[in-house]
Parts: sequence; C-alpha cells; structure tokens
Amino acid sequence: MRHARAWIARVGVTALVLAAAAWGALAMHFLLRFPAAVVRGLIAAWLALALAAAWRAWRPRGPLWPLAAWGLVFLGMQLAYWSMPPRQDRDWADDVARRLRPEVHGSRVILHDVRDFDWRSDTDYTARWDTREYDLDHLASADLALSYWMGPAIAHTLVSFGFDDGSHVVFSLEIRKERGESFSALGGFFRKFEETLVAADERDILRVRTNARGEDMYLYRLDIPRDKLRELFLGYVQRAQALDRAPRFYNTLTSNCTTVVFELARRLDPGLPLDWRLLLSGYFAEYAYDQHALQPGYTFEQLQRAGHVTARARAAGDAADFSTRIRAGMPGELPGSPHEP
Repeated sequence: MRHARAWIARVGVTALVLAAAAWGALAMHFLLRFPAAVVRGLIAAWLALALAAAWRAWRPRGPLWPLAAWGLVFLGMQLAYWSMPPRQDRDWADDVARRLRPEVHGSRVILHDVRDFDWRSDTDYTARWDTREYDLDHLASADLALSYWMGPAIAHTLVSFGFDDGSHVVFSLEIRKERGESFSALGGFFRKFEETLVAADERDILRVRTNARGEDMYLYRLDIPRDKLRELFLGYVQRAQALDRAPRFYNTLTSNCTTVVFELARRLDPGLPLDWRLLLSGYFAEYAYDQHALQPGYTFEQLQRAGHVTARARAAGDAADFSTRIRAGMPGELPGSPHEP
C-alpha cells in the first residue's frame, strides 16, 4: 500500500510539472517579444528544467535542486504573468486604432469613433471614423449576427441595433490587434490581446466579413421588448465606457464576442443558464432559440434558412440600402416598417 501511494504521488507530481511546463512554454511563445531564436532558447531551457524536475520525482534519493529550481522559476513566471498590465498605447491595426467613446444624455446617445470603413479587400480599404447620434426612443430592433470563419462550431458574434428610420449600428467585441498581428484562439488564453468594443456601420462590419473575408453570415431577429432593447443597448455603451477608462485583456474562454452578449442578456433575464453552446459559439443561435429569444412562430431551421444573408450581402455590395437588401425575406421585417424590402 505504501508503494502504491508513493507511485501515485510521483505520477501526480510528474503530471503537475509537465502541465506547468506546457503552460509556460506556450506563455513564452505568445508573450515574449524577443527575437525568435532567443524565445526558442528560453523555451528549450524551461522544458529541460521541467524534465529534470519530473525526473527528480522518480528519484527519492536524488538531489532536490531540480525541483527547487523549477518551482522558483515557475513562481517567477506566474508573478510576471499576472502582473502584466493591459495597455492602450500600442501600434494598433487601423480597424481597431480608435476606442469607442460614448456619451449618454437621457434618451440620446452620442457615439464617438463609429467605424465606417469602405472595404475593397481585407487589406485594401478607406478608413473612416464618424461621430453619430442615436435616439433610444426610436430603437426598434436587435439582430443577432453570427459570422462563420472556422467551421460550424466557431463563429464571431455581433449584435446589430435597428432604429425606426432604417438605420443600424453594430456592436462587436474584438481583439485589439497590433499592426501586422493576427488572431490566435490559443493565444487568447495567454493575455496576448487586449479587447476592444467596436461600433460600426453594417456596410463596414458585416460586409467586410461576407464580401472581403469570405465568411458565412446569418442574422436572427431577437424577440426583445423595446424597454429591454434600450437596456441591452446601454449595456454595450457601459462596456465601451469601461474599456475607454481602463483596458482589459481578451480571453478566448471568459471574455469574448459571445460571452459579452450572454453577460448583457443575463441582465435582462438573470435566470439564463450556462450552456456548452456559449463555448462553441457557432451554435449560439440555437441556444438563443431554446431560450425563446428569437422571433417566435418559426422553427429554428426556418429562421436559419431565412437569415442566411451571405449571398444577399455579396450581391448588395456597397449599396446605400445594404441593410435593407440583406434582410429581404427575414422574419421580423414587418410589412410597412422602414426595414421592409
């Protein structure tokens, strides 16, 4: 029995050391800003130290220094990692270069730095940033948008708010890329990216995904009373104000484009349950349907089929009535409304 307990303890220590070794190697890979050869050397040294510590776990009479050295280095890595501050002053990519800065004056909301880029391709565009004013007394609808870029399980989640004059503004929580940087889902676990909340025109933020990046997009009308629509809109405004005051890190698991929608929806309905579809965001619309949050009177398959806007977006191009064209035949567009095609 004593030998069995000792064996289990050694296996446990070894598993702990190897898991920590993998975490440390990935953290160094994503976060260190040294030349690649230096980073590879540091990772190799760290892995060698971890292997020495794991070897020591199976040598009860061996020297203690491998375990002690590994523990000290790992502690130092943890201290450095958790003390890293998010920043506002990096050389940001053009499409996330500005922070959304909202002002609220009663029912009037002024959004400074609303993005309205003219995208000819993912790398060829004309940058435009506007200041726009919205009257929440005229807020009429909200659409959940899912843009698929990596198979059926993963989608980027956006919410587009419509007003009774036919205008729209889209909110999207995104990584704040540095110039030349690209998204990494794995890197998002390791404080590699700050997050930003983008407010944008639909001809910018929806069209770039369907027409420039080749993504596949679906729109679903949310079934939310007008007073709750206002609360949801102001939830995004408050998140933008918080990010303008103090930056925070994006996290692939806990702070991303889908979790922000869930967090704000829980303000409206605190009883919303946790669900695996919050992690696999490609199925988030099905979760919303099961919570009776989508347009009633239709099956999910009907909503999904009518809300498949990719072809309509590509056909619309940069037309002034882009928002109307992509919603042709979509449930929720009532006859006689400003949104009706």
